[in-house]
Order: sequence, then structure tokens, then C-alpha cells
Amino acid sequence: MTHTPPLHWKLVIDAADPHAQADFWAAALGYRLEDNSALIERLLALGAAPPEATVESHGRSAWRDLIAVRHPDDPYEEETGIGQGRRLLFQRVPELKSAKNRLHLDVHAGPGRRAEEVVRLQELGASVLRHVREPGGEWVVMADPEGNEFCVQ
Repeated sequence: MTHTPPLHWKLVIDAADPHAQADFWAAALGYRLEDNSALIERLLALGAAPPEATVESHGRSAWRDLIAVRHPDDPYEEETGIGQGRRLLFQRVPELKSAKNRLHLDVHAGPGRRAEEVVRLQELGASVLRHVREPGGEWVVMADPEGNEFCVQ
């Protein structure tokens, strides 16, 4: 049996406002916004990207319709700002969320910290949908600012 190296992956999340979603999730998870400004400036200078595909975000050039957040301890390409580890990429889509997520994040707050974490996430813009108590465990189902469900354990 041959050994297959692990795949590099990212979770892509549709959004009406990718930058607002990235700001929320970066704060919620303690992640960092990816800085793609060097790549963007290089592509603009070469004429390989149109200026209307970019915006200014946090004082630097960013893609208008895409932005990612990455775990602060994971490697990234300095030339592009693209993370090589745990990442969430938010992409602009025209339609709003209309049904239950088929995939969601579970946020693990740590022993005895669930209630405190729920309050912190509410202060960032999340809302509580319901509290769940089952024989297998207890958690809080929340929604991010665009209504995407996630759980806090």
C-alpha cells in the first residue's frame, strides 16, 4: 500500500458580503485575514486583473468578491498571502442563504466556557438559534451574521 500525502484544502463559504463574513469569522476563531495585497498590486500593474475586481479593506488592496481567513500558526506564501493550512474562503454569490447548511463548523469553547463564548460570539454579530441537550452532549446552535448555522460546544 502506498502512502498518499494529506491533501491541502479550504472550506469555501458563499456570502453576500465576504469581507464582513471574514471579519466575523476571523474574530470568532482567532484567525487572521489573509493579506493578498502584494499579489493584487502585481496583477494590477501587469494588467492581469481589472481595478474593479478589487476594493480597499483594512487599509490594503483586497479582492472584491473573495477573502480568506487562516489559522495564525499555519504557513502561508509570502508572495501571495495565501494560507497553506486551516482556511475559510468567503466568496460573493448573488443569492441569499435559503435552507439549512449541509456542512457547518463546530466551535469548541473548552470546559466550562460555552456560555461565555456564546456571549462573545453574540457581541460579534452571531445569534442564538437554540440550546440542545441530548444524551450524547450539550451545545448551542448559533447563526453567523448571514444566517449560516454553527455549533458551540
